[in-house]
Amino acid sequence: MPEAFERETNFNHLIKQHPCFNGEAHFKYGRIHLPVSPDCNIQCRFCKRGFNKFENRPGVSRCLLSPEAAVEMVSKALEKCPELTVAGIAGPGDTLATDHALNAFELIHRQHPQLINCLSTNGLLLEEKAERIIAAGVRTVTVTVNAIDSDVLQHICSHIIYHGQFFTGPYAARFLIAAQIAGIRKIASLGAVVKINAVLIPGINDHHLGQIAEVTSSLGASLFNIIPLIPQHELQEYPAPDCHQLNMARESAEKYLPVFRHCRHCRADACGIPGKGRDLSEGLYDQGLNTFSHG
Repeated sequence: MPEAFERETNFNHLIKQHPCFNGEAHFKYGRIHLPVSPDCNIQCRFCKRGFNKFENRPGVSRCLLSPEAAVEMVSKALEKCPELTVAGIAGPGDTLATDHALNAFELIHRQHPQLINCLSTNGLLLEEKAERIIAAGVRTVTVTVNAIDSDVLQHICSHIIYHGQFFTGPYAARFLIAAQIAGIRKIASLGAVVKINAVLIPGINDHHLGQIAEVTSSLGASLFNIIPLIPQHELQEYPAPDCHQLNMARESAEKYLPVFRHCRHCRADACGIPGKGRDLSEGLYDQGLNTFSHG
């Protein structure tokens, strides 16, 4: 199909320089995560956002940046890491729950059009904001999809907030799944390369990853990434998956999508070449940038 061919061509072009989408690029090119998104519109039972300097996991940052400060941060990061090819926003809240991330991408795209703008989201508002995402210069989108069965997802996501409406239980799970399906289909049809993140939770969705990959592949996703659970918050008593469970999940997903195998549980303010294991963000933040309050 022409659409599938175009998507594959776009994917192959972009991943050559995207360290979070390609194993070789992971050790050669750099990325910066810009912590500009203060709020989230869903609550996953494993998610605990925070502000500190020592935890190496998603949802954690030293501070929040304004969109204007984010552009300044990119300029400073390029001085420290000329190999930087990706400006990404993945938190600490959801990138689409407020306008801060898209405002930042619009500014970055004007000042640094050579960079790949990469957005990560839970997908609740992806469909309705798809056109603006593309107009802001975003070329790669990661959507976290932890289940496509509401009976599974209600054990992972405790509630959602959609335009001020608070939903829980099976209805919230069904609503989120429908929004993710519509959003992935829409953003892929507009030309973005889509990666799916799925948190592997033993005893909850470990049997379900292949089905997620199958469904999202049919919607236009190009890549799949499995993130091992970090036991915390409401799921602190659940074990992290072992190597066997992780490999089994990857094999089930790989029947439908290529699987990225180099994810490092990056912070929302990470910077540098991921595969080299050196985070440059501490030096950047020590220079003192203007930030804004999240409360």
